[in-house]
Amino acid sequence: MDTEEIKSLIEAAMPEAVVNIEGDGEHFSAVIISNEFEGKGLVEQHQLVYSALGDNMKAKIHAISIKTFTQEEWEATK
Repeated sequence: MDTEEIKSLIEAAMPEAVVNIEGDGEHFSAVIISNEFEGKGLVEQHQLVYSALGDNMKAKIHAISIKTFTQEEWEATK
Protein backbone atom coordinates (compact mmCIF):
# COMPACT_ATOMS: atom_id res chain seq x y z
CA MET A 1 0.00 0.00 0.00
CA ASP A 2 1.32 3.44 -0.79
CA THR A 3 0.82 6.84 0.81
CA GLU A 4 -1.68 8.02 -1.81
CA GLU A 5 -3.92 4.98 -1.23
CA ILE A 6 -3.97 5.63 2.51
CA LYS A 7 -4.65 9.33 1.96
CA SER A 8 -7.53 8.51 -0.41
CA LEU A 9 -9.14 6.12 2.07
CA ILE A 10 -9.06 8.69 4.87
CA GLU A 11 -10.29 11.51 2.62
CA ALA A 12 -13.17 9.33 1.38
CA ALA A 13 -14.31 8.73 4.96
CA MET A 14 -13.56 12.27 6.15
CA PRO A 15 -14.07 14.51 3.08
CA GLU A 16 -13.25 17.82 4.76
CA ALA A 17 -10.03 16.54 6.35
CA VAL A 18 -6.58 17.73 5.42
CA VAL A 19 -4.44 14.59 5.27
CA ASN A 20 -0.66 14.23 5.05
CA ILE A 21 0.82 10.73 4.84
CA GLU A 22 4.48 9.75 4.76
CA GLY A 23 5.89 6.26 4.67
CA ASP A 24 8.04 3.57 3.13
CA GLY A 25 5.40 1.05 2.07
CA GLU A 26 5.15 -0.70 5.45
CA HIS A 27 5.52 1.98 8.11
CA PHE A 28 3.57 5.20 7.82
CA SER A 29 2.94 8.43 9.68
CA ALA A 30 -0.25 10.43 9.29
CA VAL A 31 -1.18 13.97 10.24
CA ILE A 32 -4.91 14.54 9.93
CA ILE A 33 -6.64 17.86 10.51
CA SER A 34 -10.41 17.67 10.81
CA ASN A 35 -13.13 19.35 12.80
CA GLU A 36 -14.74 15.90 13.06
CA PHE A 37 -12.31 15.41 15.95
CA GLU A 38 -13.92 18.26 17.91
CA GLY A 39 -15.11 17.07 21.33
CA LYS A 40 -13.66 13.58 20.91
CA GLY A 41 -10.88 12.05 22.96
CA LEU A 42 -7.66 10.85 21.37
CA VAL A 43 -8.82 7.21 21.28
CA GLU A 44 -12.07 8.19 19.54
CA GLN A 45 -10.15 10.32 17.04
CA HIS A 46 -7.82 7.45 16.19
CA GLN A 47 -10.79 5.07 15.92
CA LEU A 48 -12.24 7.32 13.20
CA VAL A 49 -8.99 7.00 11.26
CA TYR A 50 -8.71 3.23 11.81
CA SER A 51 -12.31 2.85 10.67
CA ALA A 52 -11.47 4.71 7.46
CA LEU A 53 -8.56 2.33 6.82
CA GLY A 54 -10.69 -0.75 7.52
CA ASP A 55 -9.21 -4.19 6.84
CA ASN A 56 -6.06 -2.61 5.38
CA MET A 57 -4.84 -2.26 8.97
CA LYS A 58 -4.74 -6.05 9.23
CA ALA A 59 -3.38 -6.90 5.81
CA LYS A 60 -1.55 -4.06 4.07
CA ILE A 61 -0.40 -1.57 6.71
CA HIS A 62 2.23 -2.89 9.08
CA ALA A 63 2.34 0.19 11.30
CA ILE A 64 0.98 3.73 11.28
CA SER A 65 1.64 6.64 13.61
CA ILE A 66 -1.35 8.97 13.76
CA LYS A 67 -1.45 12.59 14.87
CA THR A 68 -4.88 14.20 14.87
CA PHE A 69 -5.81 17.85 15.21
CA THR A 70 -8.89 20.01 14.93
CA GLN A 71 -8.36 23.09 12.76
CA GLU A 72 -8.05 25.22 15.89
CA GLU A 73 -5.46 22.87 17.43
CA TRP A 74 -3.49 22.83 14.19
CA GLU A 75 -3.43 26.63 14.01
CA ALA A 76 -2.11 26.73 17.59
CA THR A 77 0.90 24.60 16.57
CA LYS A 78 2.11 27.20 14.08
